[in-house]
Amino acid sequence: FVSKSDLHKAKDGQKVIVKITDWPEKRKNPAGVITRILGSADDMDTHILSALIRNGIKIDFPEKVLVEAKKVRQVLDVKEINRRKDFRGYNILTIDGEDAKDLDDAVHIKRLDNNMYELGVHIADVAHYVKEGGILDAEAYERGTSVYMPGSVIPMLPKEISNGVCSLNPYEDKLTLSVIMKVDSKGTVKSHDIYEGIIQSKVRMNYTEVSEILENEDTSLIEKYKPFVEDFKVMEELSIKLSQKREKRGCIDFDFTEAKIILDETGKAVDIQKYERRVSNRIIEEFMILCNETIAENMYWAKTPFLYRIHESPDYESVVEFNKFIANFGYNIKGIGNIHPKEFQAISKKVKGKKEETVINTIMLRSLKKAVYSHEAEDHFGLASKFYTHFTSPIRRYPDLQIHRIIKDYLNGTLDKKYKRLNDSLPEIARTCSVNERKAEHLERDVDDIRIAEYMSDHIGEEYEGVISSVTSFGVFVELDNTVEGLVHISNMDDDYYFYDERNYCLIGERTKKTFKIGDIVQVKLTSVNIQKAEIDFLLIEKKEKYD
Repeated sequence: FVSKSDLHKAKDGQKVIVKITDWPEKRKNPAGVITRILGSADDMDTHILSALIRNGIKIDFPEKVLVEAKKVRQVLDVKEINRRKDFRGYNILTIDGEDAKDLDDAVHIKRLDNNMYELGVHIADVAHYVKEGGILDAEAYERGTSVYMPGSVIPMLPKEISNGVCSLNPYEDKLTLSVIMKVDSKGTVKSHDIYEGIIQSKVRMNYTEVSEILENEDTSLIEKYKPFVEDFKVMEELSIKLSQKREKRGCIDFDFTEAKIILDETGKAVDIQKYERRVSNRIIEEFMILCNETIAENMYWAKTPFLYRIHESPDYESVVEFNKFIANFGYNIKGIGNIHPKEFQAISKKVKGKKEETVINTIMLRSLKKAVYSHEAEDHFGLASKFYTHFTSPIRRYPDLQIHRIIKDYLNGTLDKKYKRLNDSLPEIARTCSVNERKAEHLERDVDDIRIAEYMSDHIGEEYEGVISSVTSFGVFVELDNTVEGLVHISNMDDDYYFYDERNYCLIGERTKKTFKIGDIVQVKLTSVNIQKAEIDFLLIEKKEKYD
């Protein structure tokens, strides 16, 4: 209950933030005051804003942070350039998404004698500009990460830093932390060096262009980027070897289909496409994973305080439940008591291309723990990696920025005096960064759901084929080919009384014994959409096939 004097001009149909002043008792409603009017409940911006607030995401930078960002020196100091390793003569390039403005990684490659490769990964030296303990650093730590939404980004650092002085834009001298790796024909790093460097990217490529050159031999693009085409081919060659090596050791590659939400010029969601993970995406992915592993192992053996990216083995109970579930499809895993990622990888390979692929991979993913940051070096289960960290994105992730500072101190011999302080502070930094990462993930998922609901609101009454992606006691969720998911509520399954079999993830009709389980293909009709709650409702038309 909000009294008239506490409405603060809020009107019916507006979304508001309310502060509870009196908690409910047996015969009394809770009471509160309205502290902020977000806007009309019919306005898309209101829904996005409320999602940001609900997830605790900061939107605007305080004035003092913006002032500090503008003070950052844009011109490179000659003395700073001279003390660094100069890579400006190398064929260095960036490969990123078409819309990316915060370019924090660049690469170069050389084919060496004896079937060896030189791979250079050059990462923006954000730590040079964002000093520890300063105003910019405190703001970045509080945010923890940049947040990406369809058509927009809330950066961790102001655009003067993220899109400006730190971004590895082409034809500009930029400061980097550079890792130069000598890699053999089996994808093993035989030696490496870490430098504070200076680079000048020779070209800014996007994933589509590089993929078109390598996959389709696009003649116009080959001509346009002639000086780099051979480099792309060598990159692809090495990335395949790296991928094979990771696969051999048991790395799990889920390869889920991701949705790309397309907005029109007015900011309205007008299409949902499958995000393509093409050859160029895989190249950069492989190079960044290798670099992260190399850095993590280097710092582990150097016995320095450090931040690692760890992924613990799944709980015994989770593995047992997963094994029970896949038994319905004729699969099983071995060594449950001391599970190795290879067992999960083997199942993922067996189901590839089959109709049960998505559902089994989804349940598999649910049985795994979340990857987190830690001051202690532990295995990364999903990557089947002994040492792993996040080094390659300091513009948009705070852990990477913290790691850069440690490495720079290590390279310059100034780490010893910071040992105790780092050992004391890193556990809390790791915990905070993990929490902020989860907040950003929840927000991104919430906004995607709102945008998807907005798109589907124009398609009420249309029919679709989909696959049952989840089964609950209150109905089944159906996923369409474009990744949209909606609910068929059990109250609308009126041809029988259905009860929920929790162990087998299915609904069973009491009279007909008709079953609906994860992976079944069904025909549905879109009946209603609630954009505010991001809810999509389907009506079941027919079940097309089922598993035996």
